[in-house]
Amino acid sequence: MFKYTLTKTTNIIFNMIGEPSICSTFVHTKFKKMKKLFVSFLLSICLLKASADEGMWLPMLLGQQVYNDMVKKGLKLTKDQLYSVNKSSLKDAILIFGGGCTGEIVSSEGLIFTNHHCGYEAIADASTVEHNYLQDGFYAYAKDQEIKSQITVQFLDRIVDVTQEVEAAVKGLSWADRVAKMPEVYKSITEKVADKENGLAGRIYSMFKGNQYLMYVYKTYRDIRLVGAPAESVGKFGGDTDNWEWPRHTGDFSIFRVYATKDGKPADYSKDNQPLKPKYFLPVSIKGIKDGDFAMIYGYPGGTNRYETSYGIKLKTEIENPSLVALRDARLKIMLEQMKKDPAVKLKLSSNYANIANYWKFFDGETKQLYKYQVYEQKQAYEKNFAAWAEGKPEYENIFKEYEKNYIAWTPYSKHRQYINEGIAGSSLAGFAAGLIGLETNLAKPGISSADIKKAADAATANRKTFLAEEDIPSDEKILALTAMMFYNDIDKSQHPVGFYEGIKATYGDLKEEQTFKKWAKDVFANTMILDDAKWAAFIANPSATVLQADPAFAYAAAFIKNYNLKYAPLYSAFAIKNAELGRSYLKGVMEMNPTAAAKMYPDANFSMRVSYGNVKSYNPRDAVHYDYVTTGKGILEKYKKGDYEFDLPVKQIDLFKKKDFGQYIDKGRNDLVINFITTNDITGGNSGSPVIDGNGNLIGLAFDGNYEALSHKIAFDKDLNRTICVDVRYVLWCIDKLGGAKNIINELKLVK
Repeated sequence: MFKYTLTKTTNIIFNMIGEPSICSTFVHTKFKKMKKLFVSFLLSICLLKASADEGMWLPMLLGQQVYNDMVKKGLKLTKDQLYSVNKSSLKDAILIFGGGCTGEIVSSEGLIFTNHHCGYEAIADASTVEHNYLQDGFYAYAKDQEIKSQITVQFLDRIVDVTQEVEAAVKGLSWADRVAKMPEVYKSITEKVADKENGLAGRIYSMFKGNQYLMYVYKTYRDIRLVGAPAESVGKFGGDTDNWEWPRHTGDFSIFRVYATKDGKPADYSKDNQPLKPKYFLPVSIKGIKDGDFAMIYGYPGGTNRYETSYGIKLKTEIENPSLVALRDARLKIMLEQMKKDPAVKLKLSSNYANIANYWKFFDGETKQLYKYQVYEQKQAYEKNFAAWAEGKPEYENIFKEYEKNYIAWTPYSKHRQYINEGIAGSSLAGFAAGLIGLETNLAKPGISSADIKKAADAATANRKTFLAEEDIPSDEKILALTAMMFYNDIDKSQHPVGFYEGIKATYGDLKEEQTFKKWAKDVFANTMILDDAKWAAFIANPSATVLQADPAFAYAAAFIKNYNLKYAPLYSAFAIKNAELGRSYLKGVMEMNPTAAAKMYPDANFSMRVSYGNVKSYNPRDAVHYDYVTTGKGILEKYKKGDYEFDLPVKQIDLFKKKDFGQYIDKGRNDLVINFITTNDITGGNSGSPVIDGNGNLIGLAFDGNYEALSHKIAFDKDLNRTICVDVRYVLWCIDKLGGAKNIINELKLVK
């Protein structure tokens, strides 16, 4: 799934520094000596090549050559229709949905389409065991039935190039000082456009690794209501088995609505608010698609590393990805075991489980594809060519020597960081306990006022309430035991927190025995005040650093987090800062080599608005195998397994499919209902829910996933195998109309027949 997200526990502990580093596809060469002009030419082909349908383009800065190529592929719209500041355009229908997805406006009354997995948490929050909308689906048949959510959405208002202003503010500073001052610089610039009353705020994005800075001004709306969602068996049909796979048969959609004040201003939820009158909304086409049709995707891709180095690839494939996959796999197995036992537990854990599972499979596949296509070797060949060009140029000739030193210094501690992030903090209890370190600091700080202590304690109590609502003790206790044991076994003993494991051994037994860690975890859960209302109330009434430090859950989390923060976080910070400095110089050098070709470059994805274009297209994943460009209702019936955790379906849907009751949404050429289709578009995490748009600007589907054969796409785009998996809008409308009976929603749309 193409959602862009981090786990809550990760957000508690870490803030990533710097941007990912450098290239996409490469030229193999065995020449020992080349003329510099030829080297430059090869590099330009390699780095700047946006062949096939590669490219996440800034819609406001589309070059004429890119636009002309879009027209050749089937685009019928003008540049102003794609993006305009002075009049309504396609960009005004595209929004940031929540914190990591894309949505689109599809009616004159602020109706939003996005993915089911993007609305998943809101649907789960609205559900109870008695009214399980996650399991059974939900549709509002009138606006007064729509359900309040905690979702916010952001519309792009305008973009301002602030490169000169940023560079002037940090001129002459060392890179470390530049990084330290940048938040202050960003704040001083964005404050000039902030307008709280109208929901306006600026956000500055570093493009091309700090070689350009663009400020996006967004308008945020806070009253977003759930309008509809299919049953989970439809919205997640295929589950983890089909995730990142084609053929696919998933109804991955949900429906929301934006509300505003009577004069159209953002506001908190109120019964007096009215549906937003948008600047622009997308017409919805039910004409159908065919192989080769133009397809354009707008959205907010979260992050790519197309300019990564061979050193980064090596670290990722050998340490980072395998560690993450192993730790997530361990947690998922424990959670799934508990979820299958109890519907209430499934409801409680479902959102977190889905987030963990999504990128568990992605990073496993990414590693395999990077090895399969020898991306590391391609990077090395590319970097050798760059070094030949850079010879004799002081600004560039030592870049890769510096990269090598930087990675040598950090690599011994990389696994430790992954095990803190995905292991220690992988326990919800440990993650919450880690968040109390700030409270402990306040309690131990000389001269701090009682008012400040009360404020920190109240915040901890509020966070505890949220934590307890989501906590499943049986599964988390097992996760705590297993991840602590995995850290002990897999991380160099010299990096362990001093005395921690020795203490477990003295009290609970042999550290080679799984039972030792289970007994320890059982005691942690039995004795922590975090899970005991009476003990917590007593602590909050008279907060004490000594009492907090004696708590077994806090003592565990603090031992590992403080050990990391004291010894290894500074090393990671230095590593990331140096990488960012080298990345900026490297990319600057690449652009300097060939200014003409540099004009065709696109920056790495960074959750700023992008547009990609391509075609609906079938493909051949391996010898003797051909994949069609669509899947149909026939395929759903073939996969259907009554009562199965991943492949069950509502009885009504099976009956309608067998009767071929598809109404106006039928694909007449196939005499069936098209479920999903694939395109060659270049997208990544954050594009979940993005509209797939035809050459005339009509909505034809929603992007929601990528294919397993091209999971190296964050780093290396594959021009032959890359496919974006989309839910056909006709299936979305059929689910709303025929399966859900919500004809009122259909009547809102502008259908193109």
